[in-house]
Amino acid sequence: MSNSFGQNFRITTWGESHGPAVGVVIDGCPARLPLTAEEIQTDLDRRRPGQSDITTPRKEADKVEILAGVFEGLTTGVPISLAVHSSDQRPAAYDEMKEKFRPSHADYTYQAKYGHRDHRGGGRSSARETIGRVAAGAVARKILYLANKLEIRAYVTQIHDIIAPPMGGFPTLAEVEATSVRCPDESTATRMIERIKQARSAGDSVGGIIECRVRNVPVGLGEPVFDRLEADLAKAMLSLPATKGFEIGSGFAGTLLKGSQHNDAFVTKGGRIRTATNHSGGVQGGISNGEEIVFRTAFKPTATILQTQKTVDIRGAETELLARGRHDPCVLPRAVVIVEAMTALVLVDHWMRQAAQNQTFKF
Repeated sequence: MSNSFGQNFRITTWGESHGPAVGVVIDGCPARLPLTAEEIQTDLDRRRPGQSDITTPRKEADKVEILAGVFEGLTTGVPISLAVHSSDQRPAAYDEMKEKFRPSHADYTYQAKYGHRDHRGGGRSSARETIGRVAAGAVARKILYLANKLEIRAYVTQIHDIIAPPMGGFPTLAEVEATSVRCPDESTATRMIERIKQARSAGDSVGGIIECRVRNVPVGLGEPVFDRLEADLAKAMLSLPATKGFEIGSGFAGTLLKGSQHNDAFVTKGGRIRTATNHSGGVQGGISNGEEIVFRTAFKPTATILQTQKTVDIRGAETELLARGRHDPCVLPRAVVIVEAMTALVLVDHWMRQAAQNQTFKF
């Protein structure tokens, strides 16, 4: 089940980078949820390639088609099948990679594990697989908003060594979408964009950090021990292509504080128990405490770069490879909505588990 994610709200993604289509099957979506393709398309448009001059030039409309599970504008409770057809494939650009392994890519590990792989654009390891996640995440996001007015907002806080100042409040979608790099701080965004363009012109790539915040989170999401909320969020984020790190709340910086500085004191605000600070990032003991969930995910520089690199071929002979094809010099601008989608998928699954657990039964 390595291609499936979630328990009560379970998704299975399918498809490869240069196959005819990619998509997702959603199982466990409640019936009678109003749902249209246009609602899902809004998030897919934020993920699609070719949307700015700092992303891959591959041109795909990424139009979603609802194949099953929705009738007369409402979900029916049966599995929902969503598909996005590909139209701008150029598999010939990857012919050399059939024999040679790209450094720091999944070529070698897929070949070693399966003995046979789709080398075109990375096949299943390509970030094009995330289309299914984003489509399913749009459905999960709608459920969470209707149930709790829950909002999820991700944005870029670092590109290479350019770091945005801390965000004062919860950024609006308009603030995030105002620049192509999706950093709400305009002056920092300008420098980030220039750094990405510099890397592209040199045939290189850069990485960075995406922060995600969630507000209006109900208390009680998450399970003790193995299914802790932050553990499932970490798994979700680290399942994304190019991710190399995850931290929640104070994260690694919290190690520099003493307990007297780091503890979140409890207070009462508006008749509710709250915390005066939020070093915990909205999760304590693996369970949401009602404060904003705040976490960060680190993305490495794109592995495929347009420079000659030393490598080996499938027989182990040393050789060189000059990668071709169309690639993002920095994955972060398009990854923002993917982070939001995976966050929604984790939270809707835990919300459904919590709702099922707290049903009142008469014995």
